[in-house]
Amino acid sequence: MAGLLPFRDINVHASSAHYAFTSPSNTTAPTLVVERPSGDIRLNNGQLLGTKRVSSIAGILGIIKLKLDKYIIVITKAEPMGRLRGHMVYRVVATEFLPLRERPLHDPDEDTYLTYLKLLLHNGPMYFSYSIDLTNSFQRQAQADLSQPLWTRADDRFFWNRFVQTDLIDFRLGGGSGSGTRGGQQPGADPYILPIMFGMLRITPAKVRSTTFTFALMTRRSRHRGGTRYFSRGIDEQGHVSNYNETEQIVILNDTAGPAVGYAGSDTSTGKVAGSTSETQIMSYVQTRGSVPVFWAEINDLHYTPKLQIRGVDTAQKAARKHFLEQIRIYGENYLVNLVNQRGREERVKKAYEQMVRALVSAPEEDVEADRKTSELFHEIEPKGGKQRMDKLHYIYFDFHNETKGLKWHRAQLLLDQLVDGLNKGGYFKGVEMPGNTEALDVRLRQTAVVSDDLAFEHLYRNIWADNADVVSKSYSGTGALKTDFTRTGNRTRMGMAQDLNNSVTRYVKNNFLDGPRQDAFDVFLGAYLPSTAGVGTAQTFVDKRPLVVQAVPYILAAMVFIVFVFLMTSRAPDATVWPIRIFMLLCVGVAAWSAQFILTNGMLFVNWPKLNTPQYAIEGFSNAMTRAQKDPVLAKVLQAVPGNAKRVRNISQTNVGYMEEGKKRMD
Repeated sequence: MAGLLPFRDINVHASSAHYAFTSPSNTTAPTLVVERPSGDIRLNNGQLLGTKRVSSIAGILGIIKLKLDKYIIVITKAEPMGRLRGHMVYRVVATEFLPLRERPLHDPDEDTYLTYLKLLLHNGPMYFSYSIDLTNSFQRQAQADLSQPLWTRADDRFFWNRFVQTDLIDFRLGGGSGSGTRGGQQPGADPYILPIMFGMLRITPAKVRSTTFTFALMTRRSRHRGGTRYFSRGIDEQGHVSNYNETEQIVILNDTAGPAVGYAGSDTSTGKVAGSTSETQIMSYVQTRGSVPVFWAEINDLHYTPKLQIRGVDTAQKAARKHFLEQIRIYGENYLVNLVNQRGREERVKKAYEQMVRALVSAPEEDVEADRKTSELFHEIEPKGGKQRMDKLHYIYFDFHNETKGLKWHRAQLLLDQLVDGLNKGGYFKGVEMPGNTEALDVRLRQTAVVSDDLAFEHLYRNIWADNADVVSKSYSGTGALKTDFTRTGNRTRMGMAQDLNNSVTRYVKNNFLDGPRQDAFDVFLGAYLPSTAGVGTAQTFVDKRPLVVQAVPYILAAMVFIVFVFLMTSRAPDATVWPIRIFMLLCVGVAAWSAQFILTNGMLFVNWPKLNTPQYAIEGFSNAMTRAQKDPVLAKVLQAVPGNAKRVRNISQTNVGYMEEGKKRMD
């Protein structure tokens, strides 16, 4: 069993020829050797000479190749978060990049890649365990083959560092050792492969009346189509939706360490575990969330509300079918809850989703319920054929925005009432680890289901779910969730409204001016973009290719505003000459007004777009905005005054967006 689990302690030894990784508590285990600078991997059973111990690490996060070099990413510090069934869970606190080149070459692009990746790993909430699989729900763990190494049991969707573990996994499977040389299976590498989960995790002891238990909430973020709020929307051709998360709520009674549990009342069916002398009962409830599964996007142009673009629903049917087939295979019956606004720009997303569900299920039957406030309080689409796999989809729309308007949050209970049949059918996973009877389990379930009578647990419960909302929101939008004061207290507060205002302003700034590098970091770490090795020593990828005069406009605006502010705040002598200063101020106000108007009119020129996998709509919008900017009467004169600039701007779509990758033409 020991060889199936990752090593808890690893020492790093370094020399000019290789890095060596050993486990001091497993003296018979082979040493993992990564050759420098080639990156070839091998196992060594004897003692390595000529190496010196550098440090102790908590695990190997992976190996990544950038423009000039490969780097081994190691976890240098991990923080204990609590125990699940006796197994300690850790949060990644600090990482380090070990270069394979002994003398690193300096390159602007390489330095940028490293900066982005280090920031992503520093800010990203990542968790791992040496003895329990965090990527799988307890129900999937119950069905896992415990004779397999931990990393092979991991859910591929939530194995966050799967791409950067590719070299180690390929070596383990005999597919190569870094240079492409094939070999045999290498089971000795298993303990060096550590699966990481990205998301939210909270484990805490709890008590309801006289019953004590472990309460945990875990959100796993998918590694497929990960990204930021506006730069990753909808679905891709493989059926992966953007920013997909699985959340599992867990209650464990008599929490102790043990193997993965079976279903309640059985050995995998009776609940009998050989040698068990105590009873551990596990109850978990799972739900998922993700972007609407059609081809759509929101296009930043510095306006507070971005433009919305949706391609034909029929073009996404194949991808959506892949997505829902996987959902049904893993989760069974799926209840699709849609809470978007049915008015305004979001109406198109709502209709596209409903059109997709109608196309997938057989003999769809629709039911629309109205009330005094709205003509569409609920909109349900149910399959009546019942013979295909897609007939396990049940669509429910609730007019959440209209019903809860005016702080009437209690109206959300209408949705729960509508979902009660689906919730009862879906139920939750129940698992035991010793011989026991189901009646005892049922009694305790009824006791723990009553939370409103226990104010202490209700407070804990509300705050953990609000924390979860903040973490999930921050990972893609850059700020905590909105309206969490209601989740925490049951009421809207002035402090909460002020926090929402702050979050909204922060989101606007981050989504328009800071999210491009974040998206690039996601793409590099998750393998959605492979850095090119061309142009060593020169900045090719991340350089700003806009004309200098366009780059200067925001600085001109800031300078003019600062001058006007200083003028207004400065006192003047009574006998001072006023009219020259006033003329100068009017000139500054005029320049500031032109600069602001230019920025808002050509907003796509000032959005910080991803430089690696730039969306097709950004390529087209950028080119159109540059063409429009060329016609600006003021800017055109400036460009014509500088030799060569006019020609450069006329050819902007070919030269200045050369770093942007071509994609599919959009279809409105």
